[in-house]
Amino acid sequence: MFDQLQKIKDVQDLTARIDPWLFGIAILVSLGASLAASWLYTRFYERRGTGSQINRAFPLLGISITALFICIQVSLPLSLGLLGALSIIRFRTPVKEPEEVGFIMLVIAASIICATFNFQFLLFLYLVAVAALFGISRVRRVSRSGRDGIILVTLGEAEAQQRQKEIEECVGRHARRSFVESAVSQEGLASLQFSFTDFQGGVADLQAELKRLAQVNSVQIFFNRPGGLS
Repeated sequence: MFDQLQKIKDVQDLTARIDPWLFGIAILVSLGASLAASWLYTRFYERRGTGSQINRAFPLLGISITALFICIQVSLPLSLGLLGALSIIRFRTPVKEPEEVGFIMLVIAASIICATFNFQFLLFLYLVAVAALFGISRVRRVSRSGRDGIILVTLGEAEAQQRQKEIEECVGRHARRSFVESAVSQEGLASLQFSFTDFQGGVADLQAELKRLAQVNSVQIFFNRPGGLS
C-alpha cells in the first residue's frame, strides 16, 4: 500500500513540474499548426476526387498528440501504460491517397515539436512544407499533369467534324486551361472529352452555349471534388 502511494506521489511531483501556462501555449500552438495543415490540405489536395476529407480530424489529432507526448515525458511507467492503451485502436478506413499520409505525418511532427516546446523548429518545418507544396503545384501546372475535372460532349459524327474547333474554343473560354483528352466515335455518335483547370462561369452557361453552337446530344461536366466551382 505504501509503495502504491509513493508511486502516485512521484507521478504527482513530476506532473507539478509542468507549467500549466506552458502546457496551454503548447496546445494552442499545436491547434494553430493543425489548422494550418488542414488549410494546406484543402488548398492543394481537396480537389482530388478520391480524397476522404481527412483534414477534418487534424485539429483534434494535433492537440491530442501534443497532450499525449507531454504526458509521456512526465513518467516512463505512464508512457508505457499509454502506449498499451493506444495499441487497442484500429483504423479500419483505408487511406485513399498517398498525400494524406504525408499530411498526417506533418500533423504528428508538428505536435511532437509543440510537446517538446521547440517552437522554432515548427516554423522551419512549415516554411519547408509550404515551399515544397507550392513548388509541386507549380510543376504540375507547367507540366499539365493536374486537372480540376472533365467535360464530355456527345454529338453526331458529322457535326463533330464540322464543329470540333468551335467546341474547343467554347470550352476554352470557360476554363483557364483546357485540352482534348480523347475523342471516340461509335454508331454515328462522337464523344469529345476535355480536361480543364479553373472552371470559370456557370455550368448552365457552358451547356447552353454548346447547344447553341452545335446540335449536341449531351454535355456532361464532372469535377474532381464536391463544389468544384471556384
